[in-house]
Amino acid sequence: MSRGGRALRAGQKGSGTVLVAGALTLAMVVAGAVLVVSGYVVAVHHARAAADLAALSGASAHGRGQDACGAAGRVATANRVRLAACRVRGDSFDVVVSVTVERRVAGPSAVLPGKVGATAHAGRLGRLQ
Repeated sequence: MSRGGRALRAGQKGSGTVLVAGALTLAMVVAGAVLVVSGYVVAVHHARAAADLAALSGASAHGRGQDACGAAGRVATANRVRLAACRVRGDSFDVVVSVTVERRVAGPSAVLPGKVGATAHAGRLGRLQ
């Protein structure tokens, strides 16, 4: 039997459909994985930027004689992250404000964590023990 000038071999009827369906399934899985990974990348960058801002605002507030961790917490909340830790080390002249923030990931994966974190330091970064 021939179709369009080509002879059809037995067992090949519909094999192109299966091949295309497999290729589309693979493309959808890869696209889903790319979306999940990009969600984590965005969350990490947002957490790092928010941690930097919170640490800088804490150091600035400490320099003005205000509560460093309170200022860092307000900035963290304004940036939609949770202030997980805040530590002020040093004296009034040589100070370092360290903050750790956490951010939830939009659409977390079942095998990856639901939160990402970042830590930032601001102030005079000398040897403080």
